[in-house]
Amino acid sequence: MRILLPTGLATVAIVKAAAERFRGRYEIDVVVTGEIASFLTPGDLLRLLSGRDYDMAVVSGMCTASFADVERETGVPVYRGPRHAADLPLVLGVLDQVSLSKTVPADDFLAETRRREACRQVALREAEADADFIIRGRKIGGGSRMKVLAEIMDAHRRDDLVDEVRRFFADGADIVDLGFGFDATPGDVERCFTALEEIEGPLAVDTQDPRLIAAALSRADLVLSLHEGNIPVVGAAVADAGVAAVVVPRERTLQENLAAATEAGISCLIADPLLQPVGSGLTGSLSGFPHLPCPLFFGAGNVVELLDADSTGANALLAGMAHEVGAAIIFTSEHSDKTRGSVAEMRRATDMMALMTDRPYPKDLGLDLLVLKEKRRRREPPLEYGSVTDAYPAPDEIVYDPLGCIRIGIEEDCIVAVHRGRAVRGRHWEDVFHTLLANGSLSRLDHAAYLGKELFKAELAIRLRRSFEQDGPF
Repeated sequence: MRILLPTGLATVAIVKAAAERFRGRYEIDVVVTGEIASFLTPGDLLRLLSGRDYDMAVVSGMCTASFADVERETGVPVYRGPRHAADLPLVLGVLDQVSLSKTVPADDFLAETRRREACRQVALREAEADADFIIRGRKIGGGSRMKVLAEIMDAHRRDDLVDEVRRFFADGADIVDLGFGFDATPGDVERCFTALEEIEGPLAVDTQDPRLIAAALSRADLVLSLHEGNIPVVGAAVADAGVAAVVVPRERTLQENLAAATEAGISCLIADPLLQPVGSGLTGSLSGFPHLPCPLFFGAGNVVELLDADSTGANALLAGMAHEVGAAIIFTSEHSDKTRGSVAEMRRATDMMALMTDRPYPKDLGLDLLVLKEKRRRREPPLEYGSVTDAYPAPDEIVYDPLGCIRIGIEEDCIVAVHRGRAVRGRHWEDVFHTLLANGSLSRLDHAAYLGKELFKAELAIRLRRSFEQDGPF
């Protein structure tokens, strides 16, 4: 395969090094077209391709020009390479296996292609997997994917219960669990489950009160948590309802309570050995996870809620632990602001574990939980310049825009900018900024720079599920 790689003086050394690595696989011509690779024009590329026998041209992913006319005239397909020359080896490594995009930079295109293929593989493996039993269409145990159970605590106090349940399912939860405190009544439980009658996904009830468990059995698909104190009272009703149950140890051992639940006639049992938080016996409880003839429950949510660290990495690591002990269901929650987003994070983590077949570790899967840190730092060529001026401190005095101030906030997943009683609302900071500019809402360059900074902070706060304060850190 003969490939043309147009590049610029700033990156030619990196591009030539990448081409040299693949000399045995491709015939690559590296041609310098100017100072910067992204400034390549259709006319320049047409001259390079005319009269030459190339199978393809790969231009910088930073190029904004359209090369469709060049393709039609020369018959040579023109693909978008990566934005950064340092990523070129990753692209050349799969060039004979994957067709690149003609409009999307290769780093984005390949990442999305790998993500879609990873999701397809997860779904395929789940469809082919066996199971110990099935809860409302969800396979539990066996060779199936670890299922995510998301809890809504004090469900009877939630005015937004239906919306929250729908959100959890949309974020990837396999089962949504309704937790009820000591002040809940059977009427509260019935009201909550009645409100969710149109929800198709599996629902669980989390309470140790036999009266509340019984009130949920008309709709609940799973009961948490049975033990020697409530099995004699409600075990037969759970068995008659045909629902699954999670059994925990209390004064008696887990094995003894499982035997009591089986004797009560409950056939679909899940064992919860009770995972302890960090500092209270996490590693000890992990080492004590038993090998039992029924699926295992892994209570990751309690560990994350009681740890002041970002939930993303904690959820990934706990999903890995759950995978190693053979858990069938992993519990997560979003009880606090710091764990907001944990349902989606845990679902991504369990999908990563499902892709670990024949792999020694969950790396390079096509799915990841990298949010703030990069997988690998790019090594771009240094900037070239003749002289330098050290920046001096900005003046303390603020000169206000004569057109007035603009207040910035976030509502749900949107940025809102208010100027003189009129609001501009959008999901991307540049859209909001250009609308303000078009509306004649600002007149000073320093005001424009300030707005760009604050609007981007607002978008970043939305992405990271943080609060935002204008002129604050977020």
